[in-house]
Amino acid sequence: MNLALFDLDETLIGGDCSSLWSAFMVEQGWVAEPEIFLQQDAEMMRLYALGQMDMTEYMNWTLTPLKGRSVPDVSAMVERFVHEVIAERVYDDARACLAEHNAKGCQIIIISASGEHLVAAIARFLGVDETLAIGVEIVDGLYTGFTQGVPTFREGKVSRLMTLLNQDSSRLEHASFYSDSHNDLPLLTLVGNPVAINPDAILLQHARQAGWPIQAWR
Repeated sequence: MNLALFDLDETLIGGDCSSLWSAFMVEQGWVAEPEIFLQQDAEMMRLYALGQMDMTEYMNWTLTPLKGRSVPDVSAMVERFVHEVIAERVYDDARACLAEHNAKGCQIIIISASGEHLVAAIARFLGVDETLAIGVEIVDGLYTGFTQGVPTFREGKVSRLMTLLNQDSSRLEHASFYSDSHNDLPLLTLVGNPVAINPDAILLQHARQAGWPIQAWR
């Protein structure tokens, strides 16, 4: 069974689900200091674009409004978020590509540097069962506001995927990976079929030099 791997933000959807979720939490009154919170989010996303983000620091910051909230409460709010914000941002081309790989019987995995509480819900909306995302800590049914495990960011995506595949690197030889970001180059360079989707400037240059397919999804 061939692997079809998909980044989420700016690949399957237009926008970054973490930043969109931050804005949604502000709208719902879940954030104590909205202006400071959104300013910090914007600054950290700027660093992400430059490949300079400390992902654990970013996640712990954006998880702060969830601290002490129950799993059912957060899940209900995330479901609202998916249907009210994310649904209209899913690219038609992304749906078509997912359907194509599904028809071929591929093992489809969304692997994202966003929190698992968001990624799993968005994946379900897209009809995808398997995800790899940044772990969020839950103790006694309540969010602690911290991450756990290896973040699925840069080399962390490779590490987490190889653990899932029981270190069977041969699975990558015929695998496809669709991504927009140069932060995903560690995994893109390992798969047999890397595809640059709406690539950032650094990924675009690399893809052109490597002769990778470049696609504009809308």
